Amino acid sequence: STVASTTTIDAKSDIVYVTGTTAVATINPGLGTAQSQLCILIPTSGSVVLGTTGNILVGITAVINRAVYLVWSKQLQKWVINSGV
Repeated sequence: STVASTTTIDAKSDIVYVTGTTAVATINPGLGTAQSQLCILIPTSGSVVLGTTGNILVGITAVINRAVYLVWSKQLQKWVINSGV
């Protein structure tokens, strides 16, 4: 799916293309919060800051056209980012 970057976005599929450069603080899990799941976020218009004021455990700046792998932790009720660093 493709979504515009805003403070809260909905992950309606396992791969989410993000347009725009507004910081994202909350990503609503596509399968709800009762189960672990994967989301691959790909910014397509510019870098997008994934902040920690919502349900993202540790923030990161997602760079244009580079995939960011996120795993929803059912226990933490947060997205955990695999930044590859």
